[in-house]
Amino acid sequence: MSNFYEGNYGYAAGSNDQYNQYNGSSSTGQQQQYSQQYSQPPQQQQQQQQPPQQFWNPTTAMSAAAAFTSSDSNAMYNVAESMGKQFLETGWAKAVPGLERSMLALRPYFAVDNSFVKKKMARILFPFVSKDWARTKLDPNMVPPSYMPPHQDVNAPDLYIPTMSLLTYVLLCALCYGTANKFNPEVIPDVITKCLVTQLLEVFAIRIGFYAMEAQVALLDLLSYTGYKYLGLSVNMLSGISLGQYGGYGHKAYYFTYLWTASSISFFILKVMANVIPVVTSSVGPKRHLMVLGFAMSQFATCWWVSQTKFLN
Repeated sequence: MSNFYEGNYGYAAGSNDQYNQYNGSSSTGQQQQYSQQYSQPPQQQQQQQQPPQQFWNPTTAMSAAAAFTSSDSNAMYNVAESMGKQFLETGWAKAVPGLERSMLALRPYFAVDNSFVKKKMARILFPFVSKDWARTKLDPNMVPPSYMPPHQDVNAPDLYIPTMSLLTYVLLCALCYGTANKFNPEVIPDVITKCLVTQLLEVFAIRIGFYAMEAQVALLDLLSYTGYKYLGLSVNMLSGISLGQYGGYGHKAYYFTYLWTASSISFFILKVMANVIPVVTSSVGPKRHLMVLGFAMSQFATCWWVSQTKFLN
């Protein structure tokens, strides 16, 4: 067994004598082929032995881990952007029909960093102190206009905060059911379904209103704007669970917080829609100011409808 490893090692080192000794008598053609193979420069041998490129490798993993644990808020965004580009360029996204196009459409809505998330959450929960609501354009002369991504403009819509807020709200609802000893695995899909169906119906109604006014708006923008309510719902549920466990005022705390968060979300939608809807709309359509007020006031109804206060103390 030791001769086997010694012979193999000599073969890898490129020794002709050990190669012939290991393989016995060999023909002249085999010796010439062997000599040509191992007489190549080291650079060519390294290129031949280089493994194919893979989508995920230890270097990528180490870079991603370093970025997510770094205090630099832009490092996480840069690594996520580079990994997304690599995913698209290597052709993995083309394996599923429509996946590449969907990822390209969704990528700007997840281009966020820590600074944007903090500022956006403060603007959603305390919109009354904000004065600038207009989005920043990349080129003022471009038609149709192109806007800055979220990590460069706090007024840009994103889908990161709505997605994370929805997951947080669902987990808090499950915690509320669990503290009341009423938890069931079906609670999570039921809450998610109720929230998503309500949001889709809301987006559909708003889209009809825009169509009647002959105003254009991106569907993903509406999903983003109507999804910010989940942040307020998470705050409501957290307040109700906390005071319900320590003071027995769960319902009162929830609805007291609801008055603030629903008012904040409504005012936020009011300002956003006032900047999104053009000043000049269809003369035969509904009035612009009435539609803006209607979109804003609908947040009170939707926030109340998806609330889970049955088992609050």
